[in-house]
Amino acid sequence: MFVIVTYDVNVKRNNKVLKICRKYLIHVQKSVFEGNITEAKLRKLKSELKRTTKTDEDSVIIYRFDSLKYSSKEVLGEYSPEEHFL
Repeated sequence: MFVIVTYDVNVKRNNKVLKICRKYLIHVQKSVFEGNITEAKLRKLKSELKRTTKTDEDSVIIYRFDSLKYSSKEVLGEYSPEEHFL
């Protein structure tokens, strides 16, 4: 499946959340990640994020797409996603 993850977290936890997301997805903007991921890896990602963030202060939004058949992506301006291979 394809997912987009966005987050708005306290500055104290920002680097931790960034590192967690980089393990699983491609960093496309400051607090936005995207990419294909398995259900098992998505569960691991969510588990790590839940342990790191505080629900009363932070926000993480995960958009799931089972199919990209009818989707398109348009970028206005500079776009160079950082890919990190493990």
